[in-house]
Amino acid sequence: MYVYIFVMSLLVVMEILAEDDSAVCEMLGSPEFPLLSKSGDIIIGGAFSVYLVKKKISINLNSFHRLNFREFRFAQTMIFAIEEINKSSSLLPNISVGYKIFDSCGSTLPSTRAAMGLINGQERSFGKTCSGHSTVHVIVGTSESSSTLVLSQIAGIFQIPVISHFSTCACLSNRKEHPSFFRTIPSDYYQSRALAQLVKYFGWTWVGAVRSDNDYGNNGMATFIEAATKEGICVEYSEAIARTASKEQVERVVRVISRGTARVLIAFLSYDEMDALLEAALSQNLTGLQWVGSESWITAHHLATMKYSGILYGSIGFAIKKAKIAGLQDFLLQVHPSQDPQNHILKEFWEETFGCSFQSGLQDTKQCSGSERLRDIKNPFTDVSELRISNNVYKAVYAVAHAINIQPYISLDVNFSLESGEKVYFDERGDPAATYQLVNWQRNPAGDIVFVVVGSYDASLQNGKEFTMNGLNITWRPVSVCSESCPPGFRQAIIKGKPICCFSCITCAAGEISNCTNSAECSPCPLEYWSNEDHNKCVPKVLEFLSYEETMGTLLTAFSLFGAGLTLVVSFVFFWFRHTPLVKASNSELSFLLLFSLTLCFLCSLTFIGRPTDWSCMLRHVAFGIAFALCISCILTKTITVVIAFKARTPANTVPQCLASHQRMGVVGGTFLQVLVCVVWLALAPPFPHKITMYAAERIILECNLGSSIGFWVVLGYIGLLAVLCLILAFLARKLPDNFNEAKFITFSMLIFSAVWVTFIPAYVSSPGKFTVAVEIFAILASSFGLLFCIFAPKCYILLLKPERNTKNHIMGRDLQKKQLSENDK
Repeated sequence: MYVYIFVMSLLVVMEILAEDDSAVCEMLGSPEFPLLSKSGDIIIGGAFSVYLVKKKISINLNSFHRLNFREFRFAQTMIFAIEEINKSSSLLPNISVGYKIFDSCGSTLPSTRAAMGLINGQERSFGKTCSGHSTVHVIVGTSESSSTLVLSQIAGIFQIPVISHFSTCACLSNRKEHPSFFRTIPSDYYQSRALAQLVKYFGWTWVGAVRSDNDYGNNGMATFIEAATKEGICVEYSEAIARTASKEQVERVVRVISRGTARVLIAFLSYDEMDALLEAALSQNLTGLQWVGSESWITAHHLATMKYSGILYGSIGFAIKKAKIAGLQDFLLQVHPSQDPQNHILKEFWEETFGCSFQSGLQDTKQCSGSERLRDIKNPFTDVSELRISNNVYKAVYAVAHAINIQPYISLDVNFSLESGEKVYFDERGDPAATYQLVNWQRNPAGDIVFVVVGSYDASLQNGKEFTMNGLNITWRPVSVCSESCPPGFRQAIIKGKPICCFSCITCAAGEISNCTNSAECSPCPLEYWSNEDHNKCVPKVLEFLSYEETMGTLLTAFSLFGAGLTLVVSFVFFWFRHTPLVKASNSELSFLLLFSLTLCFLCSLTFIGRPTDWSCMLRHVAFGIAFALCISCILTKTITVVIAFKARTPANTVPQCLASHQRMGVVGGTFLQVLVCVVWLALAPPFPHKITMYAAERIILECNLGSSIGFWVVLGYIGLLAVLCLILAFLARKLPDNFNEAKFITFSMLIFSAVWVTFIPAYVSSPGKFTVAVEIFAILASSFGLLFCIFAPKCYILLLKPERNTKNHIMGRDLQKKQLSENDK
């Protein structure tokens, strides 16, 4: 921006001077001269960082600047392409192309001077007007984004197109600020995102970063951090190195890197800053890092063949596609000071390449003979094994030639293919297609570092498919994370005050799972599922019901069968002694019917055990209700019979003979009402299987829903009503003759029955899950055993153990005998 203001101010001053007729428009300061030049109809300007340090005027060779062989190769590639075009009979047959190549020195101020030199030329005065034409029609350069920004802003004022071969800053794609800028290398907008996807692919979530402190490094790293953050990657530190940084400043950056815990270092550095960083890293023995490089240095063979190869071995990064330029190597090997004896750059190149001097008499320096052979030298100038950036220079020159061929003025709206088949075009931002090769530094069998292509990135592909690997092995892929990955079954918990990549692993809560590594949260299982022990899979919840296999179910089944078996034994005893007075006096018909109903009561408890189904749910409650209604109806009828028999004023043999039929009607009537209630219940709202999760989250309780609670309580209430009536009648008959105490036994049995079922109600309501069923079965068995023991145990005792008491006289008792005798006397 300051350069832009300076140039505009200069133009205003020149315009004011132009209004003065007596004034002569002259150049301020000394003119800049090109390093290499050639005249032609069309002049292409070039700006390359040929010198790494600005030249100092001294006769001592050691005080001279250092030549950048790589950049000098770029300049010679530009000349090669121009010479090739001039020789072509089809591209520009009637137009000669010349060139002017200036040194930008990789810095802003020299780039400004180079830009002014390209535009102004070497004339010192312009007459009375300052109007004129630029000495170049288009500029190729520079290799640094910051220098190119200056060049583009100055050239843009004069509408001179600038086409860069190596400036990747995304800021140059802004058409408002750089309307005449083009480039043959993709924007860092894509490279930074490609690097973020690369880091994510290898699982590196904890990385360090170092960048060039210029537009290239700052913009590129900012884009990388933004993209990396979206991918869940954290940057432990981000350091910057300026080209003018002191040795101490670079060493401080190395110390920050060595103290960091990240094992992966993103080096978004220009070629020269990378060289300075490696020098400091070597002195501090910085090892054990996985270097991820930008395209600026990742294919720099100079770094791979020097002492830094031990540090950088295994480096990985994106580079533009490698190409072959036919004839370029022979052209480069023909470069010689004799091509232009007056040109200083050719002499300096030769002297620095061969370590000699054309000046005679210098101590410790051998004399250059000029017969040295470049074919015997291997340096960045002669090395054409990695023609990537050089190919961009080549494409830039040909883009200019095709633009001139299409129309008389320079407009880089071109779309053509080189002889190699590579297509060249620019989008609306002046950028080429963003395609990269992923290269990995590996050793060949000879032990030399080679750049192996292990993947690619194509920004034109759909989202998520831009980055691909070709399946080749990668050299040295360390683990670089702030925290170890959380395995399935755990979730990440952010540690306060630390980046999101630093976390602790917490086991998923009960009922929740995570089935992948590094889950940010656990997912709850569906309603009928529960987490397994490892919390990495949802499994069906355990269905809980009272089964025959479990201990409780087995015990209840055993008691049920024992009760039924015991009742059958009692029935057999009564059948065996059916002709004895005791059995006859006990109303054998009702006794056998009662024993049958008790057997049903014991067996109906089995319907409550096992997996509930539609039929079992309906059967269990209906069987329970009808069996107990039959049982209590028998006892009630038996009690009524006893009361009627002993309250009658007539002798026993005069008791109505129709009493037996009344007994049957009483039993049938009492049972029929219960059957009727059950039928209505089943018709309107029958019981059905129901899954309940409210009692336990980890299991499902499968039980029988009553369908209609009213139906259940009516069935239970009817049984209770019969029991209460039976208890009242038995209590009224408690003073019957002493030896005939069946009414007492019925009273005891009804008290036990009532106590069991009164206790059952609160226990039934409060018991969860299968315990509800267990409580109901317990009530059935307890009441059934109570009835069996209270009513039939005393009789079986007499029948089996006290047969002498099984006589008519003993059963009738003394009071009844006296009453019968007195009645007989009358």
